Amino acid sequence: MRDLINLAGKNIVVMGVANERSIAWGVAKSLFDVGANVIFTYRKERSLGKIQKVLEKQEREAAVIQCDVNDDASIKQAFTEIGEKFGVIHGVVHSIAFAHAEDLHNNFLQTSRDGFAFAQDTSAYSLIATAREAKPFMTEGGSIITMSYLGAERVLDGYNVMGVAKASLEASVRYLANDIGKDAIRVNAISAGAIRTLAAKGVPAFNEILHQIEAKAPLKRNVTQQEVGDMSVALLGDTGRGVTGEVIYVDSGYHIMA
Repeated sequence: MRDLINLAGKNIVVMGVANERSIAWGVAKSLFDVGANVIFTYRKERSLGKIQKVLEKQEREAAVIQCDVNDDASIKQAFTEIGEKFGVIHGVVHSIAFAHAEDLHNNFLQTSRDGFAFAQDTSAYSLIATAREAKPFMTEGGSIITMSYLGAERVLDGYNVMGVAKASLEASVRYLANDIGKDAIRVNAISAGAIRTLAAKGVPAFNEILHQIEAKAPLKRNVTQQEVGDMSVALLGDTGRGVTGEVIYVDSGYHIMA
């Protein structure tokens, strides 16, 4: 299977690990399992400490590079540093999203202008900026994936401004796929089911969503961090070489139900 995926020794940048429960960490674990060289980014010193703690606990070694996705200069510096250290980037995992708490807890009608802009900038525009700075170092082609959620296309209580940001993210995937496909770079999104991450705690109705999925999804269960990680590896590797501009659902089939 490792030969089919063909990621052994490939340089994959993983953005968005907050702790062991992060979807990004699940992707990283699956990448480690197939022999990829994983490079992590972090925003602030506190995040650096958390990544280092997870790596130490899991007995893994990896480069960790500072990158603030709300700052174009920081993104450019991060990918320049990665390019200088590793030469070629073969893949990028963008697992970053954030909105202010009040814009999740209040009615959507009450979303502030600044809150709307911040959610879009952090959760959607950051993918565009990341792809732009990674592209010069993806000289052998490769794959960029991001993480979305069903709230991009359906109204989910408590998801509010983040749902709109995810809709923007999914549209960005399609436009980016068209822009850089000629450079043999694929861009896709994974719409993951509900997983108990740090970000999920900010969604007021999260526990109710978990129960709904268990009751309604064809598989009658929620998905795991590993299942999202394994699908990510498939899209990053040669198994996904003919797929771009897509949103792939890893949610036990919940999205197909009325």
